[in-house]
Amino acid sequence: MEVLLLWTFYILTFYAFLPGVFSRLFGFRVFQKGKSDRDLALTFDDGPDPVYTAKLLDLLKEYQAKATFFVVGIHAEQQPELIKRMHDEGHLIGIHNYIHKTNWLMRPATVKRHIKKTSDIIEAITGKPAIYYRPPWGIVNLFDFGNLGHIQIILWSVLFGDWRKKLGAERLYKRMSKRCRGGEVLLLHDCGLTFGADREAPAEMLIALQRFLEDAKAKELRCVRVDELMRATDIEKTRNPSWMKQMVVKLWLGYEKLFHIFFGLKTTNEKSPVFHFRTRPYHGEALQLDDGVVLNHDDMILELHFDNKRLYDIGKRSRSSMQLAIHMIRDVERTLPEIAEYLQAREELCHEVKALYGVSFMHRGPEQFGFTIRELPRGLFSWITQKYLRVLMRVIHPLGQSRLKQQSNQLVPKTIIMSKETLLTRYGHCFAYETSESGIHRGEHAVNKAPHVM
Repeated sequence: MEVLLLWTFYILTFYAFLPGVFSRLFGFRVFQKGKSDRDLALTFDDGPDPVYTAKLLDLLKEYQAKATFFVVGIHAEQQPELIKRMHDEGHLIGIHNYIHKTNWLMRPATVKRHIKKTSDIIEAITGKPAIYYRPPWGIVNLFDFGNLGHIQIILWSVLFGDWRKKLGAERLYKRMSKRCRGGEVLLLHDCGLTFGADREAPAEMLIALQRFLEDAKAKELRCVRVDELMRATDIEKTRNPSWMKQMVVKLWLGYEKLFHIFFGLKTTNEKSPVFHFRTRPYHGEALQLDDGVVLNHDDMILELHFDNKRLYDIGKRSRSSMQLAIHMIRDVERTLPEIAEYLQAREELCHEVKALYGVSFMHRGPEQFGFTIRELPRGLFSWITQKYLRVLMRVIHPLGQSRLKQQSNQLVPKTIIMSKETLLTRYGHCFAYETSESGIHRGEHAVNKAPHVM
C-alpha cells in the first residue's frame, strides 16, 4: 500500500505539479505577460454567456477595446451567434476545453480531443480555427507542452477572483486599477456557470470593467488582443534582446561564418551582403520553371543563402513585420542585378550555371522577382530542412518566435528557383543572353527590368 501511495505521489508530481510550477514561475512554453508601454490584454474565460457576454461586447465596442475570449466548447455550441459576433467585431477567440475540466484529471489524448472539438466548433462558426489555448484554472500536465502541435498556451499576469459575487464591483475595481499598465494580461470571467463560480458575478465584473476602461483611456493605454500583445512583445524583445539572446545570436552567427568558409560561399557585396552563394549540381528531380526552362538532375545551380546577420539587424530597426518585408524586398531588388553582373563578368561560370536555387520559409512574394516556387519533395532532406529553418527562425529571425506561434501550420519550406535566362533578361545591365541549340551567346544590349517597389 505504501509503495502504491509513493508511486501515485511521484506520478502526480511529475505529471501535474512540476509542469504547472515551471510554466507559472518560468513561463516555460506559455505566454503570460507582455512587454509593452501602451498595450494590455483583457482576457475572458468560461463563456459565452447568453446574458453577460452580449453586455460585455457592447461595453468593449463602446470603448473601442479588443479582447480575447477563451470559450468553453459546449457553451460555444449553445451560443453560436455570440461566437460570430466576437469574431465579426475583431476579438480573438481561444479554447478553454470542451467542458470546464482540469487537465490534471484527463489523459493527454483526452485533452487533445477537447481542444480539437472546441476548435472545430469555432471554425464552423467563424471560418477560422482557434490556435490559442488556456487550460482551465491554468493547469497543465506534463504532455501539454509537447502534445498540442501548433497550439499556443496562454496564461495570465494577474487574476482578481471576480468569479465570486461577494467580492463586489468596488473591491474588484481597486484590484484592477493597480494593474492598469502596459504588458499586463488580465484574467476575468464573463460567465458564472462553472463549478465554484457565482451565477451573478459577471454583473459585478462589468461595473468594475467600465471604470477600468475609463482609466485606461485616460492613461492612453490600448486594450488589445493577446496575439497583438505577443507581436508587440516580440518586437520589443527584438529591439532590446536579453544577454542570453545576444549570446545565442553571436554563437549562431559565428557558426554561420564557419559554414561560409568551409563551403566557400561568396557574395557580391562584402560590406553589406544580402545573399551568399555557391555553385553545386542540382540533385533533385527535373523541374519545369515558369518561364519554360527545365532544370535537370546534375545541372549546375547557384545556391542562395540569405545573410542572417543582415536580417537580424534590419529586424531590430523595423517597427513591424510590414517594414521588415519592405526592407527585405528592397535588398533583394538591389542584389539580383549584382548577381547578374557577377555572372556576366565570368563567362565560364555564366555558361555553366543554369539557375539560382534556394530553400526558404519566406516564399510568398518572390514570384514578382521572377522566381518559380515549387514544393520541396518530402523525405529526410525536407524534414531536416524544416527543423533547421524553424530553429534558425526562432534564434535569428526578427519576429520569428511570433510567426512560429501564429503560423506554424503555414511554415513549410519550399524551393525558390530562377533560371539564368530570367535573371539576365530582367536584371542584366550589360548584355542579355539567349539560349540556342549551340548553347549560350550574347545578344543585344538589355534594359534592367527589375520591379519597382514603393
